[in-house]
Amino acid sequence: MKTNKLFLCISLIMFTCFGCDEFLEEDPRDIITPENFFATDEDAKQGITGIYSLIKNNSIYGQAGLDNWYDNGVDIIEPNRSHPIFEIMGNYSLSAATADISNQKMSVSDTWQNLYRVILNTNVFIDRVSGNEAISEDVQTNTIANARFLRAMAYWHITNLWGDAPFYTEVLTLEEIGSLARTDKDIILASVLDDLEFAQSNLPSVLPDEDRGRASKWAAAVIEAKIHMKAEEWQMGLDKCLEIINGSPHIVLPTYAEVFDPANEYNAEIIWSLDFAKDVTGQFEPAFPGRSFAGNNYWRPSLFNPRIRDEPANSDDRDPLRAALSANGEEFNGTGLQIASLDFANKFPANDLRRPLNIMDSYEGFQLNHTYLPKFMNLNFETSPRFNHGDNRLVFRMADVHLMAAECENERPGGNANTAFEYIRSIRERAYATVGEAEAILGLSQQAFRESIYDERKWELAAEAHRRYDLIRWGIYLDVVRNAEFKTYNPDENIQDYHVLLPIPLNELQLNPNLTQNPGY
Repeated sequence: MKTNKLFLCISLIMFTCFGCDEFLEEDPRDIITPENFFATDEDAKQGITGIYSLIKNNSIYGQAGLDNWYDNGVDIIEPNRSHPIFEIMGNYSLSAATADISNQKMSVSDTWQNLYRVILNTNVFIDRVSGNEAISEDVQTNTIANARFLRAMAYWHITNLWGDAPFYTEVLTLEEIGSLARTDKDIILASVLDDLEFAQSNLPSVLPDEDRGRASKWAAAVIEAKIHMKAEEWQMGLDKCLEIINGSPHIVLPTYAEVFDPANEYNAEIIWSLDFAKDVTGQFEPAFPGRSFAGNNYWRPSLFNPRIRDEPANSDDRDPLRAALSANGEEFNGTGLQIASLDFANKFPANDLRRPLNIMDSYEGFQLNHTYLPKFMNLNFETSPRFNHGDNRLVFRMADVHLMAAECENERPGGNANTAFEYIRSIRERAYATVGEAEAILGLSQQAFRESIYDERKWELAAEAHRRYDLIRWGIYLDVVRNAEFKTYNPDENIQDYHVLLPIPLNELQLNPNLTQNPGY
């Protein structure tokens, strides 16, 4: 054990471990020094809970964090008004300097720092738990598998967003960490795949109820499949997708609406979602002084919920709209900062049964000013009040895997577009009223089917933080943005070739002389 180096990191990992209400009630004496930090099975379990809490921070999965880098500024969602959280991506004013401008703990720099906090803490955790005779073998294996999954996920996002990046999997001093140069992303991804293989071998297929919100082996398998696809390793990607389809307990549900039912958040289509709870404030990002929100208490649905002061289109109808909402036990209690982009709303097929869950331009008979995505809305003012939602954060689901399998089959040597269609038949059949409409993409050429997948992923997975990643790996990111229509910003005028990567934050460059900036910034 590298206990000499652990002293420098222990305060950070202790901070991480205070991640759930139950743990706060425990006597902290067992974790206040490196010598007795992980002294029981429970310590190891609580340590992993703490690291999972880190990824719920605003800048990752808690609020607009990864949504900003994967969905805003493309062709699906945009804010309903100019706002500093979304401006740099929505209007492509990205620079090393603007990367450091944090608003409500969300910025390029915040995402960078929090992803590396995950890495630092998982490295220390693995080092401290591995071979620890005070912790049972089963708990060691399970918690290390969770840690390696979280480390893999963090590095995967880092390579997606910044490309080459500082990389380490050992316990280092803060001075050593602060002098790391960038490592080739392919070297990082090789390590990610190794971590994912370990996670798949040691995480459960089905999670017990008390572990809901953690990753199963299938969440690790999804990331692996995505990595193979980005590398155009189509057969390997298909094999992994089929492993999930044939071996996991997850299915494509009969209707699209069932997937997003807040009363059934652990439905069979969801492979991984993060478990949030109403009235639970996170320990890492508490609400700002004088504010009841903008901490780690969950408020992502408030970004998608309409704001009553913006609606309806006829302001004279505001009181009648309020009355109609109240009769349903509802409020327009959100910010309206994530709406359907003009391009998305105009192009979504009128006969697609998914449209009402993705396009809402009227409510209770009142025409609205903005077009919302109701699949992420929760208007119930008792169970889901403003900035205090209990809705889970969807990360991966089975429909995505079927779409991935179809793409891999179409792209692999010897692949067949009609065979590929069968992987998405269930998705198409629930999206259209007739078999003829569902089968409209049968018999296409490879190129035509490829283009149909571009759209199918857009309609099915809208605002689920996949779009920019997909567009970049397809090589059409810049063309799509430059030809899309927007209501609030003009990304088509400002986007540049180098925007396929985010800038390294200026503060990081100043602190670490061995870091270099991404070209163009």
